[in-house]
Amino acid sequence: MNAALEQRVLDLVSESEIVSLTTALVAAAGENPGGTEEATVKVLRDFCLAAGLAVSEDTVAPGRPNFTAVLPGGGQPGVLFLGHSDVVPAGTGWEQPPFEPYVRNARLFGRGSTDMKGGLAAVVIALKALKDAGADLPGNAALVCTVDEEDLGIGIRAFTAAAQADPSFSYSACVVAEPTDLETVIGCRGDSYIELKITGKSAHSGRPADGRNAIDAAAKILDLVREDHARLQADQAPLLGAGSWNAGLIQGGTGTSMVAAECTVSLDRRLMPDEDAQLILDKLRARISEAGIDSDGVSVEAEVTMEMPGFLTPGTHPLVLNSVSSLADVGVESAINGWTAACDGGFIVRDLGVPAIVMGPGGLNDQAHQVNESVSIAELVAAARAYALMCLRHTWS
Repeated sequence: MNAALEQRVLDLVSESEIVSLTTALVAAAGENPGGTEEATVKVLRDFCLAAGLAVSEDTVAPGRPNFTAVLPGGGQPGVLFLGHSDVVPAGTGWEQPPFEPYVRNARLFGRGSTDMKGGLAAVVIALKALKDAGADLPGNAALVCTVDEEDLGIGIRAFTAAAQADPSFSYSACVVAEPTDLETVIGCRGDSYIELKITGKSAHSGRPADGRNAIDAAAKILDLVREDHARLQADQAPLLGAGSWNAGLIQGGTGTSMVAAECTVSLDRRLMPDEDAQLILDKLRARISEAGIDSDGVSVEAEVTMEMPGFLTPGTHPLVLNSVSSLADVGVESAINGWTAACDGGFIVRDLGVPAIVMGPGGLNDQAHQVNESVSIAELVAAARAYALMCLRHTWS
């Protein structure tokens, strides 16, 4: 460990620079749904080019580019930082316009400041500090910024598919820079969306026996879902809890005086790290058939429309210990914890075999997706410094 180099890198992390970059990223907006991440990527590209980093883009959909910035190192497996360029819709009720960021009481306000423009800025500033200090890393240090994380995850799927086909892809650690209040999160539940379309037969409500009520059939399916949810809650894992079901949307029928011929249900199924959404759907379909719900004129179509895998990294893994010690050396006592939310890190673990943690500035529960979202400037600086130390201290093997 080169203490002089580490101190030189830490000294090069500029508070004013990280505030300026975060401000520009927040102002670039990128609400999703909407497909408007391109402006955020332009801010990243321009800054990274000026910093002397190698950059590349991969257009996933029109106007929606994945972005990569690399500080080149030697041939050893490197450190991959992961983030996303989209933000959730701002909504109403803000004290000031959500995409006109401002600083007050040592916090930077604006939609995306916590989730996760601040994390992106912290990574980029860390890479710049390493380059400016002349750090000679044995492997690459890189930021991958994907599109569409807040909706269907087309960006991370495109990235992992390309990485699987790229023989030069070589990383042995992934840090997802999502907001964790600088806790070191070693595991996340995954998430999936299951869409059901139930079809029956219309009839006059005065003679309901002439029809087949799709809403009634949906209600029976939801009874099965509730039963399974209760079963899951009875088996809680120490760090991540349990998988869960939630019925988020239901639509059906065309009139009160008619037997409903159609009903659609959208289910959210949170996943434990070892669960597969398609297998879960297969089991639900089997229970639907066993209960006789999809018979006697009623049919049920079902599909998984989104899946985000969970992951769990051992608490003794060198990546975890590196995060905790690096944060400690910049004045942050970082707890090791789990996350109830999902993130793109599960794709990196499942599809690329790279261990991951989540660690970044900002609060998931009190700031992300909230009106008047903000991030602590002190956390931004601490995150950038810890990221830089993690790169210097990574076990490059």
